Amino acid sequence: MNKKMTLLLFSGEYDKAMAALILANTAREMDIEVTIFFTFWGLFLLRDPERISKEDKTTYEKMFSMMTPKGPEALPLSKMNFSGLGKKMLLEMMEDDDAPRLIDFLNGARKKGVKFYGCKLSMEIMGLKEEELIPELEVVTADKYIADAMDSNIQLFI
Repeated sequence: MNKKMTLLLFSGEYDKAMAALILANTAREMDIEVTIFFTFWGLFLLRDPERISKEDKTTYEKMFSMMTPKGPEALPLSKMNFSGLGKKMLLEMMEDDDAPRLIDFLNGARKKGVKFYGCKLSMEIMGLKEEELIPELEVVTADKYIADAMDSNIQLFI
């Protein structure tokens, strides 16, 4: 019997995204099938800074795009961010311990075959285009995630 884990990543914060990706990578190493459903702020983890576009966007969507994180390493901390100073301190502590960065965990999950689902409605509301996000992303509706979660051994909301 194949084991499955589904995560719903709602948070767009560095430390919470790190926790989700550590779990996803670890589960894949244990031969557990992993799906992450990215919704609202969580979608910014998958944003490719080189592919951000202003084409076919409303004025609000363009403004929103300029004011939001431009990819995984641009995400703020959930606590003690202090205008980026807290994150800088955390990254230096991680470097001192030779710990991988968020982008490393994301790339590891991509290589290990984690399934990335993006919430279609969240993307529409926030003005995010599929071509602005990583190519592994599959845009789906909430019912696809729910069906996947119902068939999973572990479901987590982050």
